[in-house]
Order: sequence, then structure tokens, then C-alpha cells
Amino acid sequence: MPATSSSPPPSLSRLYARPGFLLRRAHQISAAVFEDECRQVGLTPAQFGVLTVLSAQPGLGQSSLARALGFDKVTVLRVLRGLESRGLVTRKPAPDNKRNICAALTADGAALLAQAQRPAEKAYRRLMAPLAEEQQQQLLSLLQQLTGELEEDARAAFVPIEGK
Repeated sequence: MPATSSSPPPSLSRLYARPGFLLRRAHQISAAVFEDECRQVGLTPAQFGVLTVLSAQPGLGQSSLARALGFDKVTVLRVLRGLESRGLVTRKPAPDNKRNICAALTADGAALLAQAQRPAEKAYRRLMAPLAEEQQQQLLSLLQQLTGELEEDARAAFVPIEGK
């Protein structure tokens, strides 16, 4: 017979109210909504992010691309390989350092990204629809504050690219 403890058993309601649980669940829902709206163009949120960054920064190195999205190197490589196999991006050694691989959109990649804008925006509106306009702004502000303040604890660095 196990020893009895003076502490109560874990509460499911406490688990379900934890920020980490809710953020993970919100991410699952966000990805599902995006994939549903972007089914016709066949893009995941990660693929859309990679195409968007490469559109703004053609020829970006894989490491810089990973940091621009807060991805680890393995994830960005996996996404790039999938996009490359579909003819949406090219990868080649950097002119100044052959060990550094740079990626760029192909014409098909740019066309697909343009085609994805409307469904991606629809996904964003659908995700935010349960919130009033003021709540939407508050949610975004709080998430930016949370991620900004805890950036040093992230498993993968996020270094936003300035510009476009």
C-alpha cells in the first residue's frame, strides 16, 4: 500500500488553467485553423512563415532564417527540404562561405505565397473572431510582452528581421 501524503492529489482544473497548457492548446487550434483555411494552397504555418521571410529577405542563410522565425536548425531544414521538393524554394551555398546554405523563393514559391495571403488572413480573422477588437489588441500585446520578457529562456533564438 503506498504511503499517504498530506498534499491533495493534483487537480485537473488547476492543470487546465495553467498558462503553458492554454498556450499549447491555443497553438494547436491556431495551427488547425490555419491549415484548414490554407488547405487549397497546401501550406502549414511553418511553411508560410518560411516563404514570407524569404520573400522579404531573398538569399537568407538557413541559420538566419531559423532565428527570424524562432525555429531550431533541424526544423528549418525540414521545412526547407519540403518546400524545395515542391519547387517553391532553392538552396545553394553562399557566395562568401560555401558551408553556409542560402535559400530563396522560386517563381512558383512567390506565386504560391501571393495565393496564400487571402486564406492566411481569413485564418487570422477566424482565430481572433471570439475576441472583441480591444481584447484582440490586448491578447497580442500580452503575448508580445510574455515572449519578449522570457526570450532568453527559449530553446531557439528569435531575432526578428527589420525591413519589409
